[in-house]
Amino acid sequence: MALHRLGSVTIGVPNVDETTAYYEEFGLVHLGDHRFATTDGGEQLRLVYAPRRKVTEIVFGAEYQDDIERVARQVLDIGVACAVSDGRVEAVEPIAGFRAVVQVMSPLVQVPAPAVLYNGPGRADRGTSRAPGGLRNKRVRPRKLGHLVIGSTDQAATQKFFTHGIGLKISDVVPSIAVFMRCSTDHHNILVQQAPVNFLHHTSWQVDDVDEVGRGAAAMLEKDPGRHIWGLGRHFVGSNFFWYLKDPAGNFSEYYSDLDCIVDESSWEPGVWEGAKSLYSWGPPPPSSFVMPEDLAAHMTGAHGPG
Repeated sequence: MALHRLGSVTIGVPNVDETTAYYEEFGLVHLGDHRFATTDGGEQLRLVYAPRRKVTEIVFGAEYQDDIERVARQVLDIGVACAVSDGRVEAVEPIAGFRAVVQVMSPLVQVPAPAVLYNGPGRADRGTSRAPGGLRNKRVRPRKLGHLVIGSTDQAATQKFFTHGIGLKISDVVPSIAVFMRCSTDHHNILVQQAPVNFLHHTSWQVDDVDEVGRGAAAMLEKDPGRHIWGLGRHFVGSNFFWYLKDPAGNFSEYYSDLDCIVDESSWEPGVWEGAKSLYSWGPPPPSSFVMPEDLAAHMTGAHGPG
């Protein structure tokens, strides 16, 4: 795979300062100028002003200049203009209008989290120690930006831009609704779903394990219970534990852990999934506002304001 990582995302919001404060509480490291870093991925989020919340730029990492030139040819082949420079190619996605950038960057290297011993039936792996999840007191810090979910008024066209143009691979499909795509060994880095308006559904941030998912969400909800959207649960497609919260602009942000990884391309067969089973294996039922965020009607009518 010429691509090897999801580099960063820039999000336009109407309330930049308020949303900046939220992502500081979420655990991202504020670098100043509304830019944020994760512990492993470096700078991965930037907030800019926009009348309505939206994705303005997505950056993908590639290995070599040859990869840049290959992506440029692919983008031109699907009829989309692009700009090429040393180590970088950028193009505007034709449906939602965000800028997609592929640039040469170093692979993301993650030091494995310490192994956590879990007791179970017939097992006492921790011996006389207490469960570490109950003893942790450091704030949760996301390790990396894992994926984005984008709503598109023409899901097939946006999918084609990512696959035939940028070069992402398909991992799983929910027919006529959504496609899971990857630019790394993660099960998915981009999901595009059919929607009545172009919008950002959520960003997803990797933490070490399910205890960190729960601890991170609990801390955010202690400050403001109204941030809760959906969780704790485990997705079916992708398999990850999840908890979703809402930022002040109306975007959802997800803590996740234990996502499927596709380390052998030849052994993975994309699945075709239907209905609620594709969304989650267990957890509370998703609220209607998760499937169709409450502010989409305002987006469709062109109304301004947060969300």
